Amino acid sequence: MTGVELAARLDRDGFALDLELSVAQGEVVAVLGPNGAGKSTLLGILSGLLRPDSGRVRVGGRTLLDTADGTFVPAHRRGVGLLAQEPLLFPHLSALANVAFGPRAHGVPRAAAEERARGLLGDVGVAGLAGRRPAQLSGGQQQRVALARALAPQPGLLLLDEPLAALDVDAAPAMRSLLRRVIADAKQTALLVTHDALDALVLADRVVVLDRGRIVEHGPAREVLARPRSAFSARIAGLDLVPGSADATGLRTADGVGLHGHAVEVADGEPAVAVFPPSAVSVHAARPQGSPRNVFRVRVAALEPRGDTVRVRAAAPGDGPGWVDGLAADVTPAAVADLALEPGHEVWFAVKATEVAIHGRHT
Repeated sequence: MTGVELAARLDRDGFALDLELSVAQGEVVAVLGPNGAGKSTLLGILSGLLRPDSGRVRVGGRTLLDTADGTFVPAHRRGVGLLAQEPLLFPHLSALANVAFGPRAHGVPRAAAEERARGLLGDVGVAGLAGRRPAQLSGGQQQRVALARALAPQPGLLLLDEPLAALDVDAAPAMRSLLRRVIADAKQTALLVTHDALDALVLADRVVVLDRGRIVEHGPAREVLARPRSAFSARIAGLDLVPGSADATGLRTADGVGLHGHAVEVADGEPAVAVFPPSAVSVHAARPQGSPRNVFRVRVAALEPRGDTVRVRAAAPGDGPGWVDGLAADVTPAAVADLALEPGHEVWFAVKATEVAIHGRHT
């Protein structure tokens, strides 16, 4: 079964969308871009809420739109699921009835629809809340029910429209981990719109960056975020990212280097990424001793002035691991002068374990 194929052009009030996009079966693609880039327009075309001036949409080998022959399948018959910022649950229905609604609307008998709904509520961790109405649920619980509802009709494509944006800082990490697990287990084809680099890294196989209705950057999630080529991706990729596998102390890279940190709902052996801000990284001329738990040698690739700080971009030293490429440290101009930093020099980066978060990542 094929995934998603889209080619569309649309002109509206001075804005033009013109792009082609394909998503493989079971792949998750994150769509990033500034406000007005065309992300909502793209979702509207895929969901059937917008008709492009020209183009075609195919999901799972089924043609949903083809302006050349007049084909247009309406939104409610497309088999496309949506999880948005707000849960948008039916307030008068229980959690169970909300999740069973989609299959029932597609002709599935009540008993079978409710059985599937109970299974999905269990998958998202709210089986005990099946009888409650939305007003009796927290925001995080409502979003879990909304995810189950989006998956219940077994959509050929799941659209994730900033699903974590409305959650508080305590609920978002758990929901992010849940999305990663549930989507992977279901081998669900999905398109994720987000402004958060961490969402893209944890949930997506691939990243597409839109600007003014066109794709300006695309590639594997870590590659785009570690080596941004557009102004927008450079702004949001304000995190240092190291891939590997989770272990008892944090993360182990492919070449066996261990990084210490605190895990965010990830099990030992799972694909993972260590995440920390450049402001947490200190730079040393010689290997530091003492409190930092994570120390690695790098070569200075570039110095980027950023107001009151200078961003030190790293590259792999001559005999060092490639995973340090693109890592960054923010230091003061005085530190640049004291350390005599310039491209080509080898230095040491150090970051405390308390600054490093270990997140599971989509595979």
